Amino acid sequence: MSARINQPAVAVPAAMSALQALGAAIGDTGLPARTVSLINMRASQINGCAVCLEGGIRDAKQAGETEDRLVLLAAWRETPNFDTAERAALALTEAVTRAADHPDPVPDDVWDEAARHYDETQLAGLVLQIANINLWNRLNVATRQQAGVHSW
Repeated sequence: MSARINQPAVAVPAAMSALQALGAAIGDTGLPARTVSLINMRASQINGCAVCLEGGIRDAKQAGETEDRLVLLAAWRETPNFDTAERAALALTEAVTRAADHPDPVPDDVWDEAARHYDETQLAGLVLQIANINLWNRLNVATRQQAGVHSW
């Protein structure tokens, strides 16, 4: 299988600039790099985006992520390998990513648990990062971008 078109954000340079600016702004919110990587990988697992999953794994390893946590991410609820703040971020990631699956996409208990661990700026960063990775996932999945062939 090959890509249908070039990656849309690459094909439209102004879009890439905007998305990179968003990523930089999120980076200024104080979210730990490991948490951002977990968000990226979990949303990418749910959305079936191999390109973003590959990039997320690479970023996570650079941020000091362990092999055990990478392997167990899809089963994060069943392992003690993730702390309570990471669990809250992962639950929020799953809720926002699967928004269409539930009548109350982000239940108060999920939001409230995230708010226990992150201040308002960091919560905003979490929501922006979840939206951002979901956008990247959709761009890549829709155009059938392939993992292992890019040097981004």
